[in-house]
Amino acid sequence: MKPLLETIRPTTFIESAKLKDHLGLDITIATETFQHTGSFKFRAAYNLASNVENDTIITASSGNFGQALAYACKLLGKKAVIVMPDTSAKVKIDAIRNYGAQLDLIDTNKIGRNERVEQLAAEMPEAYQASAYDDQFVIDGNATLGDELAEHGFDAVLVPVGGGGLISGVVTGLKRKGSRTEVYGCEPLLANDAARSFRAGEVIANEKEPQTIADGARTISLGNLNWPIIQSGVKDIIEVSDENIAEALRMYFNLANLKCEPTGAVSLGAILEDKERFSGKKICLVVSGANVDPDIYRGLI
Repeated sequence: MKPLLETIRPTTFIESAKLKDHLGLDITIATETFQHTGSFKFRAAYNLASNVENDTIITASSGNFGQALAYACKLLGKKAVIVMPDTSAKVKIDAIRNYGAQLDLIDTNKIGRNERVEQLAAEMPEAYQASAYDDQFVIDGNATLGDELAEHGFDAVLVPVGGGGLISGVVTGLKRKGSRTEVYGCEPLLANDAARSFRAGEVIANEKEPQTIADGARTISLGNLNWPIIQSGVKDIIEVSDENIAEALRMYFNLANLKCEPTGAVSLGAILEDKERFSGKKICLVVSGANVDPDIYRGLI
């Protein structure tokens, strides 16, 4: 079994002159689209799967963590059971099946993801129940991205937010490296539980799974482990309209020659929402992943 740092791929840093000139900002892209399974989630999934003793791991996912866990378990000779909405991107569903995981597709209007995981866990008491974001192994795995970002001396890092696993990991990695970089969360307006929680000073959940185009951020609430890290370590959380998420995705394609999924474009979408806030700063935009159905991507661009 290879250690985490020998298994993950370093993030890819891109400086696009076209994007910088278009926005008039000093922007660097840190893209996880070239990570194993096409998103940052492999950092978390491999760290978790290699550290738990259980041979079977159950999780709920929008797709990216499911792919990452399926692949990590394949590498480690373990069994992955993935619960996903039946509306998930086909490219993510197909990838999970190809990695050999057991896939359980559900109608989230009839049963919640976590509820279904609890049902399966009752049938498989020997299995480890993994959260895609609310798990210390997940946070620690994602912190490796924060370690990388700390080496570049950014004034601000903008990070997509769903359940909070990525941003809490980034904060953790930056802090342990002694970085003073400000961290901003970027969240779809249609799934703004993190922004509302941040303003209220307590975790506030969405009433139902939000239907933003950023499918990786269709979470009900932040994780309990993530929340105190976000509350103390994040400067602000910026809400992003679906229109600006789509525009950001097109800008990455047209100005940076970068394909990403809608959730991955949320950090650039936050710049479109509030560009003046970042004037004169050295900015890093985290692109979380690239797993999007071709037909949906074609329609967006």
